[in-house]
Amino acid sequence: MNSQAVLEQERTFDVDPVEEMRMRTWARRHYTPAEDRSINLHPIVLDEMVRKDAERGYPKSPR
Repeated sequence: MNSQAVLEQERTFDVDPVEEMRMRTWARRHYTPAEDRSINLHPIVLDEMVRKDAERGYPKSPR
């Protein structure tokens, strides 16, 4: 899933800034490599995990 697709999906959810930070924090604490993560996670969680992939220098996920 590319960043644009994630951003478009995020817009469909009404999440306040505090809840978004909670979700991003949860995603960092429960990070899972791309090949093991569920695509059923919330788009914000997936976006944060993709960002962490990039920080670690992993290639972009094919999802």
